[in-house]
Amino acid sequence: MSSTVVFQNDQAPLQGLRVIDLTSMVLGPYATQILADYGADVVKVEPPQGDLMRKSGASKNADMGALYLQLNRNKRSIVLDLKQAAARAALLRLCAAADVFVHNNRSTAMRRLGLTADNVREANRRLVYVSLIGYGDNGPYAGKPAYDDLIQGICALPATAAKAGRQEPRYVPLTLSDRVVGINAAHAILAAVFRRDRVGEGQSVELPMFEAMAQLVLGDHLGGRTFEPPIGEPGYNRLMAANRRPYTTSDGYVCALIYTDRHWRAFFEAIGRGDEFLADPRLSQHAARARRYDEMYGMVADVVRRETTAYWLELFERCDIPCAPMSDLDALIDDPHLAAVGFFQTLAHPTEGPIRYTGIPSRWNGAALKITRHAPLLGEHSEAVLAEAGISADEIKALVRSGATVDRQCRADAGAAVRKRIAPENPIA
Repeated sequence: MSSTVVFQNDQAPLQGLRVIDLTSMVLGPYATQILADYGADVVKVEPPQGDLMRKSGASKNADMGALYLQLNRNKRSIVLDLKQAAARAALLRLCAAADVFVHNNRSTAMRRLGLTADNVREANRRLVYVSLIGYGDNGPYAGKPAYDDLIQGICALPATAAKAGRQEPRYVPLTLSDRVVGINAAHAILAAVFRRDRVGEGQSVELPMFEAMAQLVLGDHLGGRTFEPPIGEPGYNRLMAANRRPYTTSDGYVCALIYTDRHWRAFFEAIGRGDEFLADPRLSQHAARARRYDEMYGMVADVVRRETTAYWLELFERCDIPCAPMSDLDALIDDPHLAAVGFFQTLAHPTEGPIRYTGIPSRWNGAALKITRHAPLLGEHSEAVLAEAGISADEIKALVRSGATVDRQCRADAGAAVRKRIAPENPIA
């Protein structure tokens, strides 16, 4: 059992920050999840059919898929059909008392809805308006659809992986672009809020996926094209080595990074070839090894395959060579270190039962941040959020009658009906 100290709710670093979140899928919700985990009040604005991610991944019940649950904890959900003028007006009233408005729609869609930066910031000049888009609006790709697979492809990730591994191109098996750009979005939002607090006025921030991912990829791989004129091809040769992969052992795999002169000397001595290392400058000198990474890693692979994973983990640790076992997803979830630090948090969900959430990894003066809200049902907080914005009970009823929002009691009744169908003997493993 972990003895992790937990923050009190009113101590969270972003306590008091209000975010109106008009995002869906992964990119935007991941950015606002980070803000919510830090204590911001994130109001997730969904259309009547809900965020499409509600239907993604493993699920017990409709509209509460695993990916949605992980991406939207610590948030509140309100339904607004923004095609209706009354719903748009309600959204602007929410923005009047908010700090941040963030969306991941195309610019044309926001113009069609009358929710551009100029439109929204008329309601609140201190508002930070954030557009998470596929491609910068000044370029020829502006307005093109942008999904994780497409951005991975145009940013050369499949091609680079194929060249390095000498295989067919494939996508990284993560929503990598969405999550990397989501992290960029979170810190861009916080920087904009910091500036707002210094100068007294908000601003409009645009973060394109393509440009953000191009910076990530080329940070490693600009290579010889860093210079004008170029002095070589792009690509960092160590990362491009075909043999840079987990080493096959006699019974599995092991991950190790033999990198410095000390690491290489220790490795050769441990396998009984210390004299060879000292006598051959192609082995003992870093610059020479750096020109032959693939060959060096291939040589290690030939040696490592002769013994067990346990043997090599013990040897590498004894030689102070960085190493780790290669986990699959089950091993990662059940990792003893994650258990010891209390990484996972389990919350009771009103319709889904106990839910295991990935934790918030940062510590603040030794204390952990706490997940305080379950991922919301669709429109679970509509009435409460609208009332907080000063919208009267009669106005809320009118919004419900028109279908511009949903009735909290209808949601509660639906949730109660679902709870009856959940098997009580279905605990978290």
